[in-house]
Amino acid sequence: MRTRDVFSYSFSAIKLRKLRASLTILGVVIGIAAIVALLSISQGLQTTITNQVEKGVGANTLVITAGNNGFGASGALSSGSLIPSAPTSLSGTASAPRLYVNYTNEIQALSPDIESVVAVVQQSGFIQNGDKVIPIGGGIVAVNFSEYIDTYGDTFKAQSGTIPLTPSDNDIVIGQHIYDPTQNGTIFANINNQVNLIWTNTTQLPYTNQSYIGTVVAVLPKIGGFGISGPSDTGVYVPITKAKSFFGTDEAASIVVTLKNSDSGTITNVSKLMTNYFDNQVTVTSAADVSSTVSTLSSTLNLFLGGVAAISLFVAGIGIMNIMIVSLIERTREIGILKALGMKSRTVLTIFLGESVIIGLIGAVVGIILGWVLSNVVALGFSTSSNWMTLTPILTPEVALLALGFGVCVSTIFALYPAWRASKLRPVEALRYE
Repeated sequence: MRTRDVFSYSFSAIKLRKLRASLTILGVVIGIAAIVALLSISQGLQTTITNQVEKGVGANTLVITAGNNGFGASGALSSGSLIPSAPTSLSGTASAPRLYVNYTNEIQALSPDIESVVAVVQQSGFIQNGDKVIPIGGGIVAVNFSEYIDTYGDTFKAQSGTIPLTPSDNDIVIGQHIYDPTQNGTIFANINNQVNLIWTNTTQLPYTNQSYIGTVVAVLPKIGGFGISGPSDTGVYVPITKAKSFFGTDEAASIVVTLKNSDSGTITNVSKLMTNYFDNQVTVTSAADVSSTVSTLSSTLNLFLGGVAAISLFVAGIGIMNIMIVSLIERTREIGILKALGMKSRTVLTIFLGESVIIGLIGAVVGIILGWVLSNVVALGFSTSSNWMTLTPILTPEVALLALGFGVCVSTIFALYPAWRASKLRPVEALRYE
């Protein structure tokens, strides 16, 4: 019997039992749709986060922050180090290392591969316009506007107004979500509005609120995503000259170093140079570091989600086996007649396996389509409800082929035993079966 005839016969057998076949196919559809939807969303989320990280950090940007997991392991000092051995309190516990605004010149001189160095002073706080007050999610950030533009020219730019290169102390730049907190056209503060910035000084008792009134001179475009010391939609930016008088400190939350190129060797060498210079008391982060972490987490998440979806497909496989066994019992006399007419055992085996392949193929194709639709619906809902990130699911050819092959293989594997039993039926016993 030709292969074409075998599959034609198998397809006819499926059509004769439409309801049962539909329910069997539905089990495969659900499993494949779950796999495709979860992996597409996960892949899209990884790509979105990676793009946002690269936008917020920059491929040739390093961010220095105080503190390191290995801090305190060694009391030795490098020659000319900016941070001395951490002083201890009366209890003998080492105090946390700190970065200061005036470290930028020394860091700039560390390597000819360094293009620029920008200190970032940051405090959480609130912004008030008239009787409206909202929290500043990205914090009140004090930077040198000119240097910050050089470092983050793609994101720290004015959508409306103008960012002055030599600002006065009262000039303020706000992010898109400060300008329009609900992103529905309800403007909180516009160009030339005078707003009040407030932060709570908790370094002394009783706690006191520090504030000053400034003028909004620019609104940033929507940036989205994550920014490590870079511009964000929820940030308010003031001149670095205001930091000392307003915050009462010249301690930097981070220092951003821009390199002349994004070569991995340069990034590694400069990172190691700065870590050694600060006696391993700082953390140097690059876009590659963050992307690697995101990729690792995403791979783990993909494995977990794929396993969860595979369970549903396994259940569908058991359903296929059950249906095929029931079909075998119902068709015992049919099989006996076919074998009595000379049909070989392997042909009977092929017919039953052909039915399972058709079921798996139809279920996988429909499941891929349904999974892609579901992933887009979920992504649309997420993007609509989220003001900070737009999620676009990604269905790669590899995932589609994997889902297709997985659906067919599961269907075939679980049909092997019923098909084998059918092929081993003896014609005489099968014809006697009632």
